Amino acid sequence: MSDTLTPLTEIERYELSEQRRYVFELERRDFIRLFGAGLVVAVAAVDTLAQESGRARPQSRGDTPDLAAWIHVDDKGRAHVNTGKVEIGQNIRTSLSQTVADELRVPIASVTLVMADTDNTPFDMGTFGSMTTPRMAPVLAKAAATAREMLIDLAVTRLHVDRSALIAHDGQVIAHDGRAVAYAELMKGQALTGTITSPPLDATAAWKIRGTAVPKVDGREFVTGRHQYTPDVTRPGLMYGRIVRPDAFGASLAAVDAARAKAIAGVSVVRDGDFLGVVAPTERAAARAANAIQARWNLQSGQPSSDTVYDYFKKNPEGRTQTPAVESIQIPSGARTFEASYRIPYIAHTPLEPRAAVAEWEGDKLTVWTGTQRPFGVRTELAEAFHVPEERVRVIVPDMGSGYGGKHTGDAAIEAARLAKAVGKPVKLVWTRAEEFTWAYFRPAGVIDIKSAVNGDGHIVAWAYDNWNSGGAGLQTPYDVPAKEQVFHATKSPLRQGSYRALAATANNYAREMHMDEMARALGVDAVEFRTRHLKDDRLKAVLAAVAQKIGWPKASGPGRALGIACGTEKAGYVATAAEVSRPSTGSAFKLERIVIAFECGAIVNPDGLKNQVEGSVVQGLGGALFEAIDFADGRVRNGSMEQYRVPRFKDAPLIETILLDRKDIPSAGAGESSMICVAPAIGSAVRAFGKVVTALPVRLA
Repeated sequence: MSDTLTPLTEIERYELSEQRRYVFELERRDFIRLFGAGLVVAVAAVDTLAQESGRARPQSRGDTPDLAAWIHVDDKGRAHVNTGKVEIGQNIRTSLSQTVADELRVPIASVTLVMADTDNTPFDMGTFGSMTTPRMAPVLAKAAATAREMLIDLAVTRLHVDRSALIAHDGQVIAHDGRAVAYAELMKGQALTGTITSPPLDATAAWKIRGTAVPKVDGREFVTGRHQYTPDVTRPGLMYGRIVRPDAFGASLAAVDAARAKAIAGVSVVRDGDFLGVVAPTERAAARAANAIQARWNLQSGQPSSDTVYDYFKKNPEGRTQTPAVESIQIPSGARTFEASYRIPYIAHTPLEPRAAVAEWEGDKLTVWTGTQRPFGVRTELAEAFHVPEERVRVIVPDMGSGYGGKHTGDAAIEAARLAKAVGKPVKLVWTRAEEFTWAYFRPAGVIDIKSAVNGDGHIVAWAYDNWNSGGAGLQTPYDVPAKEQVFHATKSPLRQGSYRALAATANNYAREMHMDEMARALGVDAVEFRTRHLKDDRLKAVLAAVAQKIGWPKASGPGRALGIACGTEKAGYVATAAEVSRPSTGSAFKLERIVIAFECGAIVNPDGLKNQVEGSVVQGLGGALFEAIDFADGRVRNGSMEQYRVPRFKDAPLIETILLDRKDIPSAGAGESSMICVAPAIGSAVRAFGKVVTALPVRLA
């Protein structure tokens, strides 16, 4: 990796912070150059400047907008939509197409999305934080509605009627007397532009395509394997790269013997400081050459391990230190107190598609095809790494085989570009699974300390909460407590860490909900009733009540079984999860039998897509709840393979029952993250019925 990159630091900087408004205007000649004849709409939009994967870098283009949408209606009546968002498997191509089709009054088959190409799509901060639905969908809705109104304006002249007598429907403008003109006819020979801020939009009650289970756009291409991902990209004269990695984190390259690698036909060896790689005509030759290189590394000593890292966090603050909440909270006299410390391990993203990139130089113009959630951010990284203007860098993102917050940085893109520049040919670099486990960044580990107090009436009267390192997402309790101190403590991290699906909300909800469960059990109060008495938020109450009813709370389905429950809110999504577990009469093993999840994120755009998102997040949540934890020592990951690092398998998936609450009166929110935050505590609280549960994830009996 280039040493010009700014290393990732404290995860808290990934949180959303401030919003600014930009007006994005393109001159008419730019639209014609990009789109040709037709009607194009540019949209002013509002979005955040902060990113999950780092503070926004200064852009080279003045006041580049945070979000903008371009819609081009061509002379065949098709709508071409450009967005900087990335399709990672969350199916936003379908839901965004539904939005455009609805507002433009065209069949969804008439909508084509061009996504994540820095030369041809509007600037976008990235696909993260469950922000596509609440941020991008309204922008595209405004653009589509404006295009619709402009088409109606054109039809007034063509049909010679009052505008009030016209409606748009199914790709046509129709007059009250039945005469109609198709969008395709209206667009012949036209090259119109417009800028809008507040066109009339459909109320949710008027949705026709949104709110329905539209099948996945291009779904057949995915099922048959014809769809192309980054590792499938080819270029004329393409070569293949491989990086020679250090023996441990923080190592520096001391000496290299590359004679055996150079003896392989067509192989080039590239060294630049500690960067060492090979380029070969085939993938097999590249792997052989990398293995043939004999490198000696200077290693760092005294690095913490997965056993000692929790003490390390508390002893190694980063930046300004704060008094721990558990030391500053005032506990009322006579209240019953509860204290616990929860440990959250590092875990890997384990995407289906490892990091990959194809890089090609044409003079000083660099084009990179890569899987990333932040194409414009990676463009900036590439420009800085190679000291070229951003205008000379193009990043194209084919659809990705998942990311989970793990593909925010340009690691593979920069490595491929360095190799390509050295050999003067396009180079493809695909990380191995071992590289993905070791050299990608991890979900932050952390320590969470809680001290609480309950009065004689069974109400929580004090709540002190300290999170070291794992992050501030979900830090604030949704429960009504008169005295609260909740503090995130930034610390140094011995391993590279970064964004992960739901950020720290999973860790914080695990600790909080397990602590709520512990208090309820100690007080002899039903867990649902105990939560409800401390909740004022009706939306959270609704999902909690729905899941409790569905699971049959509080009675499990039979002997040797137990139920657990948890609830929470994150990124405008509201979730409650219940788990049923079983245990044999002997031993400490338990089995997850059933998960029931109730989820509400406002108005539902695509119920089938939402159900898939929710169930997928539950399955991923099972990994962190039951199996996943990075084992490391002496700067090395000790379980960096699919054989050693356990992710959920088919046999681990229980019966999953999903309840979706559709709130047409509330704007749509994202669903990719918040639906997983209560999986672990629901399981943990159920297992607690069988005995003491250790306070470190994954969930297990003491």
